[in-house]
Amino acid sequence: MRIKDLLNAKAIDLDGRAASKTEAIDRLIDLMKGTGNIANSAEYRKAVFAREEAGSTGIGEGVAIPHAKTKAVLKPGLSAMVVKNGVDFDSLDGAPAKLFFLIAAPDTEENVHLDVLGRLSVLLMDESFREKLIGAKNSAEFIRIVDEAEAAKFNEPVAQVEGKSGGYEILAVTACPTGIAHTYMAAEALENKAKQMGVSIKVETDGSGGAKNVLSAEEIKNAKCIIIAADKKVEMARFDGKKVIQAKVADGIHKPGELIEKAMSGNAPVYRHDYSSSEKAEEGGESIGRKIYKHLMNGVSHMLPFVIGGGILIALAFLFDNFEINPSNFGSNTPLAAFLMKIGKYAFGFMLPVLAGYIAMSIGDRPALALGFVGGMIASEGGAGFLGALAAGFIAGYVIVFLRKLLDKLPKSLEGTKPVLFYPLIGILCIGLVMVYIVNPPMAAFNTWISSALGSMSGTSKLVLGLILGGMMSIDFGGPINKAAYLFGTASLATGQYEIMAAVMVGGMVPPIAIALATVFFKNRFTEKERQSGITNFIMGLSFITEGAIPFAAADPLRVIPSCAIGSATAGALSMLFGCTLRAPHGGIFVFPVVGHPLMYVIALLAGSVVGMLLLAVLKKPLNNQKGE
Repeated sequence: MRIKDLLNAKAIDLDGRAASKTEAIDRLIDLMKGTGNIANSAEYRKAVFAREEAGSTGIGEGVAIPHAKTKAVLKPGLSAMVVKNGVDFDSLDGAPAKLFFLIAAPDTEENVHLDVLGRLSVLLMDESFREKLIGAKNSAEFIRIVDEAEAAKFNEPVAQVEGKSGGYEILAVTACPTGIAHTYMAAEALENKAKQMGVSIKVETDGSGGAKNVLSAEEIKNAKCIIIAADKKVEMARFDGKKVIQAKVADGIHKPGELIEKAMSGNAPVYRHDYSSSEKAEEGGESIGRKIYKHLMNGVSHMLPFVIGGGILIALAFLFDNFEINPSNFGSNTPLAAFLMKIGKYAFGFMLPVLAGYIAMSIGDRPALALGFVGGMIASEGGAGFLGALAAGFIAGYVIVFLRKLLDKLPKSLEGTKPVLFYPLIGILCIGLVMVYIVNPPMAAFNTWISSALGSMSGTSKLVLGLILGGMMSIDFGGPINKAAYLFGTASLATGQYEIMAAVMVGGMVPPIAIALATVFFKNRFTEKERQSGITNFIMGLSFITEGAIPFAAADPLRVIPSCAIGSATAGALSMLFGCTLRAPHGGIFVFPVVGHPLMYVIALLAGSVVGMLLLAVLKKPLNNQKGE
């Protein structure tokens, strides 16, 4: 939904008057009432102020975006106000707010307010855009400025392809395992590069909140080529017969120009969707290693919500429990703790079946899903654990591939029977036999050995483990090495090795924070745009979103990556040295209350971040010196 479509000229006050935060919000609500979007202004006002109590919506740089999602709203809308003298709005940077947008969203399944909030936040990062809005002479000019900036930033509307009834020259799909940062960074990089090259493009983002900007059948039909920049399974059947380029999501971020040039050249291979030949390399397709990685990441992306949700609930159970009641039952002594523990364990129990199921589905499509679930459950119950579930997923997928070929010679009259009888019956029996008699025994023994080995680690060996895991989190900032360390950390939760997860998370938090600190204390090493991004990196780092470091690493990898890796390794080693533990697999500072030895954990984080900052300051030369050279 476009921002301009939600703005009403009657709901814009360019000469606002407000002496306080309350007066500013009340004025914005009055403007909203005039649009007819609100059924009950008192109820809506209550919702807006309730949101403010949870945390100020003054995002800094003189901007505030109060908002509320409530049944009091009839339809989505925006009101806007400029207070040129500024108002104290408890903003994050402490500066007075001059530019206000109030978002009204109805209480429906669609999170309109989040989409609008995201778009506004991106646009308002541009200082010139903010100044233009504050200087607008009338409401029409205000809306026009928003419309032009939105069209330029998000490539809307797009010039139509010459000689066609309408559409885009290139379509793209971006997706990463977690669907948080890489997905959208790749989309923005492709859109920006396409704009520079004069190429019309539409990008579908398959993020954690589901697919956005979904490609239509008509758009796919008219497009010259489709770029798939993804590290997990993407629905490909719709692209059958089209020219398709398949690449890593990192290529979408770092090599958008190369991908677009290849797409426009007409030399891209034609994609043929054929389930029975899923193991054949597609024309100009991917390597075996790349395919295995994508299958694995498809399982991981579906597993993470269960791990994160369940893990944090289990961690909260320990936080709200009383150890002295019954030390042997710690985590379930009080009713609240017992409830949280029970729900968390239910969610956590799905981790291995879901991992195996979606790895299998990535390989053998829907018929393999049931086999993967069963194989994952057998791995979980049989002690094979995380590694057993990985094996179950791949075995289940290839069992279906084999059965397709084996049953391909059956009469066509039995075609409809295969997915409802032959695949599940024969497939589940096969995966059961393989897991129980071949995979589980050695995997269970290996897991027992690993648990014993980790449990016996102390002193130098434990410090080295933390050093390695912390450093791995900063090598590729959300890529395969980072994911390997993170998966090792989450798998360790199931075996009670909570120190490992602590070292992994603190290592992942360091890079964005180290960069943000460097942009504050060593400003002359960074451009103005990089310094502005540094503020965002504080938030991303504290939220355990390592990907905030990617733009800086892409611009200067030889200096940024070693600096961050050493800082992260320092934090991971100190976390292990201090004996810090973490029962939650995600959350950043929001789960610090459940960290074992939280003060020492904060010290480890600060130490690693400062080390990374100082190394950046030493390795990166001041910009004026670089220019002189």
